[in-house]
Amino acid sequence: MNYPAAAPCRILMSEASIAQLSDAVAHAMRGHAYELLALNKAVAEQRTDADVAFISREVTGTSTKHEIHPALQQVYDLLRRSSGLRWVHIHSAGADRQIYQDLLARGVQLSTSSGANAQVVATVALAGLLALARRFPMLMAEQQARQWIPLMGPRMPRDLPGQTATIVGWGPIGQTLGHWLTSLGLQVVAVRQRVDAAIHEPTNGVQMVSFEQMPSVWPRTDWLILACPLTDKTRQLVDARALAALPVGAHLINVARGEVVDQEALVSALQSGHLGGAFLDVFAHEPLPADSPLWAMPQVMVTPHAAGHSDGNENRVAQMFLDNLRSWVSDQPLRNAVG
Repeated sequence: MNYPAAAPCRILMSEASIAQLSDAVAHAMRGHAYELLALNKAVAEQRTDADVAFISREVTGTSTKHEIHPALQQVYDLLRRSSGLRWVHIHSAGADRQIYQDLLARGVQLSTSSGANAQVVATVALAGLLALARRFPMLMAEQQARQWIPLMGPRMPRDLPGQTATIVGWGPIGQTLGHWLTSLGLQVVAVRQRVDAAIHEPTNGVQMVSFEQMPSVWPRTDWLILACPLTDKTRQLVDARALAALPVGAHLINVARGEVVDQEALVSALQSGHLGGAFLDVFAHEPLPADSPLWAMPQVMVTPHAAGHSDGNENRVAQMFLDNLRSWVSDQPLRNAVG
């Protein structure tokens, strides 16, 4: 059993989550004794006896993993002091924040909400690709300047059919995006952890390669799309050497993590004109510093780590937590368990 049958399971949640999910939690607990601990009250009273914690989106708020607001730091401190904590479910798809790594290191089970916003993120990545392909950043600047300049001559956009998009990461986001891009006529290469053969023949229009085989596809990659988790293997994966191997005029789309890219090398590749442009939702440090040259580059679209935000996410994340809560009290495997 995940917790002693005679003892109540103490579940730490935000006040908003308790208001929304209390009845659903009762159903998920299947008659097992439990107690809901309101997060703010638990922090104020220094309650460190939680067995389970649900970290929903409003808990992290506008903090980033690089700049943690005081209220969130108090939550993290409470989790670190909760010696009996056995499982934490988080709203994000990635678990690369230091607090989650610290909890994992001491044996706490961790599950993510990977897939909850996959279609949302894939939609944003597609929007970024289409905007860059059709010169929208340049056209928007010309609109602001009240300039009417037809897309002719060297300004002429390329046809998308026949171009190659390499998607790094073949999870829910990558697979959704790959399906859409093949429908648009692009040749899609998927980079994934494990590939059975050296280089597979295209399956459903997608060629599969491993991380070790990536250098072989860089020279024909018109669109490099990052949709992978941050791991030891993907940290600084796209460095100066990889960027230089891309064709002149290639584009980068990053909806993964900023640390997957060598940001200084990226700036240099954009400044030199080797890269044609970039859509960037994530950065090496967040918020992106005001003095970063990326803000002012006309061929770069910057968004504030917002690719996954949509009004349906809250319910999808909550349902994942509830499903995992049912599994946890029944000693069944957790969905999206880390490690």
